[in-house]
Amino acid sequence: MDRILDGTKFTLGVCYYPEHWPETMWEDDLERMLESGIEVIRIAEFAWTLTEPAEGCFTFAFFDRFLDLCREKGMKVIFGTPTATPPAWLTKKYPEVLNAHPDGKRLEHGGRRHYNYNSPVYREKTALIVEKLACHFGQHPAVIGWQIDNELNCEMDEFYSEADNCAFRIFLQDKYGTLEELNRAWGTIFWNQTYTDWEEIVLPKRTRSGNPNPHALLDYARFISHSARDYALLQSKILRKYLKEGDFITTNGRFDHLDNHELSKESLDFYTYDSYPDMAYNADGGRQPSGLRDRESSQNLSEVRSVSPIFGIMEQQSGPNGWTTCMAAPAPKPGQMTLWTMQSIAHGADYVSYFRWRTCTFGTEMYWHGILDYSGRENRRIAELRDIRKKLDLIQEAAGGRYQADVAVVKDYDNCWDLRIDIWHRDLEAASQSAIFAAAQKSHTPLDYVYLSEEGASTPLSSYKVLIYAHPCIMSRKRAAVLEEYVAGGGTLILGCRSGYKDLDGHCVMQDLPGLLRTLSGVDIPEFTRTCPGDSPVRIQWKDKCFEAPVFNDILQPLVDAGEPAEVLGIYENCYYAGKGALLRRHYGKGTVYSLGTVFTEELAAALLEEVQAAEPERKTFTLPECCELAVREKNGVDYYFVLNYSENCAAVEVKRPLFSLFDGIVVEKEMILEPFGTAVLSGLPV
Repeated sequence: MDRILDGTKFTLGVCYYPEHWPETMWEDDLERMLESGIEVIRIAEFAWTLTEPAEGCFTFAFFDRFLDLCREKGMKVIFGTPTATPPAWLTKKYPEVLNAHPDGKRLEHGGRRHYNYNSPVYREKTALIVEKLACHFGQHPAVIGWQIDNELNCEMDEFYSEADNCAFRIFLQDKYGTLEELNRAWGTIFWNQTYTDWEEIVLPKRTRSGNPNPHALLDYARFISHSARDYALLQSKILRKYLKEGDFITTNGRFDHLDNHELSKESLDFYTYDSYPDMAYNADGGRQPSGLRDRESSQNLSEVRSVSPIFGIMEQQSGPNGWTTCMAAPAPKPGQMTLWTMQSIAHGADYVSYFRWRTCTFGTEMYWHGILDYSGRENRRIAELRDIRKKLDLIQEAAGGRYQADVAVVKDYDNCWDLRIDIWHRDLEAASQSAIFAAAQKSHTPLDYVYLSEEGASTPLSSYKVLIYAHPCIMSRKRAAVLEEYVAGGGTLILGCRSGYKDLDGHCVMQDLPGLLRTLSGVDIPEFTRTCPGDSPVRIQWKDKCFEAPVFNDILQPLVDAGEPAEVLGIYENCYYAGKGALLRRHYGKGTVYSLGTVFTEELAAALLEEVQAAEPERKTFTLPECCELAVREKNGVDYYFVLNYSENCAAVEVKRPLFSLFDGIVVEKEMILEPFGTAVLSGLPV
């Protein structure tokens, strides 16, 4: 078992860059870290030149000295493979390792992540540096694990080098076997795109009207995921030869065009995530603020939990973030660093590592602040770090606890990639995913995410009472069968509009809609439409209430001769299809399917959670204000309640039965007041 996620304690770490500081500072930095509760540091993920300053010339003296000091001081180390930033000598001599723009022009050296996964030269150089580092440092007693690369697919999730062109053709040949099958899957008869030789195929690039073949783009996304996973596996296989017993392999981040579940299964012992909640409303306008602001990061953490139920945070925001060019953000207010740490832990993190220890005085990230500012003086953040350590010592018994949720949102990578290609799909998903999550958060309904593939579900679907599959536009027989089994066994499934209208190639199916989901849903869709911005908003009448039905409307009716018929619960109130079905319910086996003919608004999602009796599962224990999040982790039959206040004001929480406050060591009854950005962890009374 690894040494930071063994289920026995919560561990704090920090990202440290010894190459940025004089060696005379190392000892003091390590001692201050340890004194502040830091037990683990991550190093070296951008330090290739320090171990291979020239091609084939390896030197380990720098990190030998640093790791020996770590061993002397008792600091544990996660060693990063430095492949996210190739050295200048490599890119100059072998420019083919560089990624390229769609027009074929190569990226220049500098910045980071400017390489491509498929360059034979870069794979060779990667294998060599990883082998040398693992062989030399793998047995060092201070090293407890390895991070592969850094944030795979971050900033660059599209690749257009010549090596990628060649690899793409091989990928397609392996998948389709013949050009005839590829031409069918890509629908190349449309606009005379038919291929007669494999060499005619190139990566999807800019076209006259900016719309490459959508089916080729879907395979391109799969290809990028395959390439990134294969590159990680190259490194993982080498590292495994040199791991000490108990050491681990991980990587960090969660980015697009990447099947993180397969990546984790193939190459990792567990997944780690980089959590920057303040980026939910950064000051430079790079991202638009949501109503949930930093609470929005709980959605990302829930997604990570679907990959690793117990996970780590490799980079946790600790100070104001920002590059010299973007992502400007204010300093965390008093208590927010604690709030964000507890947010990660509440969602399943047993290891939290802050970015970073010292704020760098140079480079692109010199405004990305860490625990310490430029001078290294004592400050509010290091004082808060020490208080966090004390709090975690008081809740160690909850480490290893599993997040408890009866409701899960179902997703799959084919649909995730398709919505980047298809604007119709994207508009639906963007509206629904944010609405479902907000409704769950504000009704204090813990939520999981589950991913479907042709091999099954990432978590057994029977673990959940309710599944919400917002817009499974792409559907296959295998996935439909998994859903049918879940519902027949007693589960409740909620489907949104535009379900089942595409196959795995992204073709629209020549079936009555909702295609492969007709048998399960008992629904027929004779007509559908996007809503018109020039018309009055379309409304649904349900339960004596009106709900807006924006973006897209399926007109639903019970399917004739489908066994037990579906029941119309809600109807469209206006537009030319007024009186037609908008929400249908159908019993199937021991379970129930709800079909919604529009996207999920926050109000509709909240009403559906109430309808299926899933909202506020802890209502007998708490009454919480909307500004608070509730998460529950269970261990050895004990529930640990994490209550997080995202407000700048005090929050009053009604506690309906006596609970034990682990931070305070007292019994809480009737009411608990949380300070601004305050947190609490409670459990049943100790015996």
